[in-house]
Parts: sequence; C-alpha cells; structure tokens
Amino acid sequence: MASTIPIADKGSTPTDARDNDEGNSNHGSISVDVETTMRDLLASEDTDGNCLITIDDRGPKDFPLGRYSTSKESKFDVQGVYQLSNLLQELFLAQQQGRTTATIKRAQLEEDPVHRLSRLITTTWWDNLTRRLDADGLSRAAPDTLTQRRDAEGITPTVSTPKSKSKSSLRIYVPPAAPEQFAYYSTVAKDRPAMNLDVQWLPEGEITADFIKSINDRPGILALDMEAVDFQGQSVTKQMKGVPFIVPGDQFNELYNWDACFCTLGMLDNHLAVVKGIVKNFIFEIKHYGKVLNANRSYYLGRAQPPLLTWLALKTFDRTKHEPDALDNLKAAILAARKEYHAWWTSTPRLDQESGLSRYRPIGKGSPPECRHSVFAHVFKPYAKKYDRTLREVSDAYNNGSISEPDLDIFFDHDRAVRESGHDTSNRVEGVCADLATVDLNCLLFQIENDIASTIHTHFNDSLTITEEYAIPGEKIDTVETSRLWRERAEKRKASMDKYLWNEEKGIYLDYNTVTKQQITAEGVTCLWPLWCGAANKSQAEKLVEHALPKFECIGGLSSTSESTRGTVTEENPQKQWDYPYGWAPHQVLAWDGLRSYGFHNEADRLAYRWLHTLTETFRNWNGTVVEKYDVTQLERSHAVDAEYGNQGRHFKYAPQEGYVVARTNGILKKGRLTENADSGGR
Repeated sequence: MASTIPIADKGSTPTDARDNDEGNSNHGSISVDVETTMRDLLASEDTDGNCLITIDDRGPKDFPLGRYSTSKESKFDVQGVYQLSNLLQELFLAQQQGRTTATIKRAQLEEDPVHRLSRLITTTWWDNLTRRLDADGLSRAAPDTLTQRRDAEGITPTVSTPKSKSKSSLRIYVPPAAPEQFAYYSTVAKDRPAMNLDVQWLPEGEITADFIKSINDRPGILALDMEAVDFQGQSVTKQMKGVPFIVPGDQFNELYNWDACFCTLGMLDNHLAVVKGIVKNFIFEIKHYGKVLNANRSYYLGRAQPPLLTWLALKTFDRTKHEPDALDNLKAAILAARKEYHAWWTSTPRLDQESGLSRYRPIGKGSPPECRHSVFAHVFKPYAKKYDRTLREVSDAYNNGSISEPDLDIFFDHDRAVRESGHDTSNRVEGVCADLATVDLNCLLFQIENDIASTIHTHFNDSLTITEEYAIPGEKIDTVETSRLWRERAEKRKASMDKYLWNEEKGIYLDYNTVTKQQITAEGVTCLWPLWCGAANKSQAEKLVEHALPKFECIGGLSSTSESTRGTVTEENPQKQWDYPYGWAPHQVLAWDGLRSYGFHNEADRLAYRWLHTLTETFRNWNGTVVEKYDVTQLERSHAVDAEYGNQGRHFKYAPQEGYVVARTNGILKKGRLTENADSGGR
C-alpha cells in the first residue's frame, strides 16, 4: 500500500488534482502579489470569515490564480479545499516573512497530504516547539499561559497574595544543588531588567504539599539542565546554554513528560540533539526534584507522570551508540530511572504492599492551580448551594482554608492522581484513581524492570554500580546490582498483574482497587498495554484481541474507554476528554506495537490505517489542522472536540505554525506508516 491515504470527500480534490483539472499537465509556477491574492482568495473562498478555507465554506472552490500573475509565466486555476487551503497557507507564510510577492508552485498545492504534513513537522514545527531555559530562551519558555488563563477567568489564587509579593512577569525556581544556575539566572535578571525575571531558590530537603501550596500565588518555571559553552571573552550569560526540550504547543509551554517521550518517535531521525536534551533534562529532574515531573512548573513539584525514561533512553542510545559518550549517557539514564523507581514509584504511599502493585499518588493540597475554575464547576456546585455562595466564592474558600470539606479533600487527592496518570480526565479513574493499581502504570514499571535488566546484562557486563549521585536515601554507596535482581522484580510484578489485574472470564485487564480489594468494572484501552510491554501470555493476548479490542475499535481508531465506561453524558457526568468517543495518539502507537509483537499484524495495520486516515482527512479538509485528540467514531468533523479543555491545535488563522499534535500525534505519524501487505479489511 502506498503511504497516500485516498480520501474522497466533499470539497476535496483527489491527491493528484490532475485527474479533475484540465490542463494540469503543465506543472509550472506563478509569481503573485501576496496581499492582493490573499485578500481576494479569502473574499472568494472563506465564506464563514474564520480566516481558514475548509469544507464548511461555501465558496466556488475554484480560484483563478493565473489572473494574479505578475509575469507571463504558466497560468493555472486552483481547485478544491485542499489546494485552496495550501495556497492560503503559502501566501500567509510569505507574508510572515515580509515578502510582497510569492512564487506559488503547482507542486506545493498538489503535494501529497501525508508528505506535506511530514515535511511541515520535520522542517518547521519541531523547531517552533523547541525551547531552552537560558537568557535567549526564557522569554519564550517561562511565560505561564495556564495560570494566566485561570486568572483571566476571574478565579483568585489558591492562597492569598501578600501585598509585599508583587507578581513578576517571569519567575524561575532553582534547586539548592544547582548554585551555578542560580548565579547564571541572577546575572540574566541584572543584565536584562526589561525581562523582569524573579530568581528564587527552592528549599533544602523534602518538598512538601504545604510548601507547594504556599507558592501557588507565585508560580514559576522550574530550572532544567544547562551546559557550559566555551565563549572566551563573552559575558557570563553566554557561557551557559539551556539544554533543549520540546513542548506540546498551544497553551502548553513547558516540558511535559510523556508528551515529550512520544514526540521523540518522530524526532530521532532529524532532531536527535533535542531528543538527547530531553533525556538529559529528565535525568536533571530526577536528581533535583526526585522524579520526572508532570511538567517543570512549580505547582507540579508534587506530581509525576507515566514513567518512560528507560524506553526513551534505549531508543536514543540505539541512534547514538557510535558517539563516544553514548554509553555514559545511557548509564546515567538507567541510574536515574532506578532512583525514580525506588524513591517514587515503589515507595509509600504509591506501593500497595499487599498486591505488590503501584498506584498514582502525588502530593498536594486543594484544587490544581493550573486549572480554570469552570473545570470543577460540577464538583463545587453542591457546596455552593450548601454555603449559599457562588461557585467562585466556595472554590476560593476551600482553597484558602476558610471552609473544611473532607469529601473535597478526597476528591482532589484522586484528581491529582488522575493528572499524574496522564489521563486527565476520565470516568475510568475519576474519584478513585489514588486507590487504583492501574494496568497502565504497572505495565510501565514492568517495562522499566525489564529495560534495566537487559541494559545491565547487555551493556554493562551484568554489573551496575550505584554511585552517590543516584543513590536513594540510606542506600549504601557503590552497591553493585546484576540483571537477575531486576528480572526477578519483573517476574514478581507479572505474577501480581495476572492475579489482580487479569480477568479471565472477560478476557481483559482491569484496574484493581487496593482499598475495596476488587477489580473495577471500567474498561480502558490501556488494557492493551500488557501486549506492548510483553506481560501477557499467548492465551491472554488472543483473548484481548477477541474480547477487549472490539470494545475500543472505531472507524477512526481506538477510543480511550469503552462507551459503557463513559456512560450517559449529563450535567453531573460531563463528557471527559480521555473517554469514549475520543482517541489519543499514545494509545494508538502502544497498541500497534503490542499487537505486532504478538503476531497480530493485520489488526495493527488496520488500526494504524484508521488513525492515519482520520488524521490525514482532518489535515486535508480543515486547512492543515492537526489536533491533540479526535472523535474516532466519525470522520467528517473528528477534530471538533469541545470536552473539558477543548481541542488544542484548532485555534489558528491562515496556517498552522506547530500543531499541538506534535506532542501527541506528529511523533507517531511516521511510526504508523503501513506496510505493503497491510490488511484493508474493515475500512
């Protein structure tokens, strides 16, 4: 099968527009006046006035580009939504570059959509989403759009703001073991007063929930790794450079854990330096913050995200093993992942001693400060009625400690766990997540155990020495570990997963409630993750494909939960973004890899086709739109998702500059390319 996904839809021309455009055999180019052409194109084709050309518009779908030629070059018309929107994008990009004329090539407008999307990702979007925390990069990376949007909505901070503590435009928190960074940022603040940079130390010792809450009114970016640069004779601010990382885009402007990991699937071939930077920054976070954070913001200090460091480090090593420091970098990543494994994921209160399985249990108090007040309207509504206050007033009173509600404390304990799981939010885990030994987390820990075992055996001569830098508190320095210890841990976890998470009767893995001592009934597509990490046996794999897979497979890919788990949407049970009918890129790629590893190639290829078809149809019909999640139950408007936070990547004019999907889908576009013998059944 060719990589092109044939899509015939209203308003779109086939990929090869020559089939429907007489005279298109002359593949030339036309030089046009940018301002005039763009103005008339929008007047003719953008009938709904949203500065995009999509299948919603009711224009003629035929623009006489030749009329705008500034010379006697070849002339041709532009037809169909896809070509017209490509023309708009090319004109807009020329305008951004300050050009008054632009040479429009027919090939640009007819470009295969999969090729065009891949090219934009590789040549433009990754670069637009790369950040560094140094003098030149802070003004772009440090602004906190999440709390800005919260404040704009009218909700007050979770603690009162003393008058003596004025809000700074930019703020960075530096861990106590990084004095060179504190000195560096202090110099930046002095040398660049217009930046209005506030440099703050984090405290020595343990970071507590009370401390995190105490600085919620003064949120800031958390320092990441830096590297020395030999610029003799230059200023101090030129002697250090931030290690690069990738951000999701749109309203998210910081290093997110599993978003970045899935980005790297599309970056290893052409942005390897950024991938290596992400690994280094994760190691820095573990060394200084105790874990790979949800993201590097102060209000995330008590919250991790799904652990994927060993998976990422091994993929990076595979591409860099010819480099002289590759093995040292791999060792640092393995030691850091080991430290996070012991100090966070398998320590109290995350480890359930009885089952031997782990839970998402971050620390914190109050409602998440990064969230807008409206997100929890359904939660605070009963208390607003109880106290005869507005939703905003009762939310503020709870967060400031004016009222005490144990049930709200419990709810937000679980809510923080939901956000640590990366599935914020979903009926599968809402209201119970902190008590769940989830399938997804324990699959990731099983993968880590096997990754560490295989790495020690293969790359370190079956001997790993634990250095002081990566030792956990109380651990003897220079302890030596072998692969056998980690194999035993993996085997023990697999036995616990079989006992507590596998449901033989239903043929599915289910999350286990460590408090009620029962499996929950909610069904999530993460039940397929044991295929990805290799925890399922052959019989379990076959039953998953027969009984579980149909619960999630839809025309556009895999939904995050079953429809029954989502339930009927009501005011009390609002639609959640990680529930049916929405599909997310990480779930797709882990399912494809897992199915293929057990020999279910037809199923994997079918699912990959469905997802890429959804992505490409949206890209073609909606002016280059690429979003974080899709309604996988329908194809025409699969990007039009309004649940909870809406859909990142939808809100742009003229041309996409980055596509939120870079974090959730762009990295997977290449991963999902189909093989020549892909099964076409069920399309």
